[in-house]
Amino acid sequence: MTTPAPSSRPPRAELHLHLEGTLEPDLAFELARRNGVRLPYPDPASLRAAYEFEDLQSFLDLYTANMAVLCTEADFADLTRAYLTRAARAGVRHAEITFDPQAHLVRGVPLAAVVDGIAGVLERSEAELGISTLLIAAFHRDRDPADALDALERLLATGAPIVGVGLDNAEVGYPPGLFQDVYARAEDAGLRRTAHAGEEGPASNIRDALDLLHAERIDHGIAVVQDPGLVARVAAEQVPFTVCPVSNVRLRAVPAMAEHPLPAMIEAGMLVSLNSDDPPYFGAYVDDVDDAVTEAFDLTRDQRAALAAASFRGSFLPPERVAAYLAEVEAWRAAA
Repeated sequence: MTTPAPSSRPPRAELHLHLEGTLEPDLAFELARRNGVRLPYPDPASLRAAYEFEDLQSFLDLYTANMAVLCTEADFADLTRAYLTRAARAGVRHAEITFDPQAHLVRGVPLAAVVDGIAGVLERSEAELGISTLLIAAFHRDRDPADALDALERLLATGAPIVGVGLDNAEVGYPPGLFQDVYARAEDAGLRRTAHAGEEGPASNIRDALDLLHAERIDHGIAVVQDPGLVARVAAEQVPFTVCPVSNVRLRAVPAMAEHPLPAMIEAGMLVSLNSDDPPYFGAYVDDVDDAVTEAFDLTRDQRAALAAASFRGSFLPPERVAAYLAEVEAWRAAA
């Protein structure tokens, strides 16, 4: 009997993943037909060809337009199931999935349809696919903070199974401090807190997310290298950073992978994990991101294992689950 060859990629958690951003063109057209929605492209290939972006806003425009096909509980269930199925093939063992309630409320989609469609699949994900999951509600920073607070109150009133809140969308011109009341309410409700900061905005946004929003985790955060003092602080405090290198390059926040600050962040001792962000739009699920980074920076097996371990350490899982997943990573690292 021969011993199976070890997997080429380590087990990992994915902590920075927008569910609406996992909409593959084929599924978008399937849902469009089901719901009588007309997309401004003749076929899935034409839609995929449009995934060339000048900046974050050009991506957000298409991302928002495609959400028109998400109308019913079944749509959100199909979307969730499709992502988790692909994530299982990528070696994801735990996923913290973000969704945008405001994006659907503004279109008249009932909040219950969104939450129930997603949660119904997440409840079975570990038994069916071997992936534990947590759900995070993110708010649009380019909308009125009062709207975000209203969405949060609706989620809390209905008992939506969210464990935390996030902040996403266009960063420039919308500093974290605008959302202090929203995050204070979330903290009072016992929710965990993460926030996009330092993607296209300055390092000061990262500091404000930590100090004003009491964020426990930073999404993207690549601008941190602009502030050596802040780098030292987040390294000492082991603040998790969910970095999305392929996304950063595709949205031109970084000119090329070779110029990405990931190696500097790792060298500084920061707690950094690799994530996909919106995989179909950027042409890379998290296993593809791992491949791209490994090739660009000639990472060793130990370095790849450290990044995977950081993904579990940066999660909102209880310590005993983290320890169990870290054991899986160590087993992968030790398997020659």
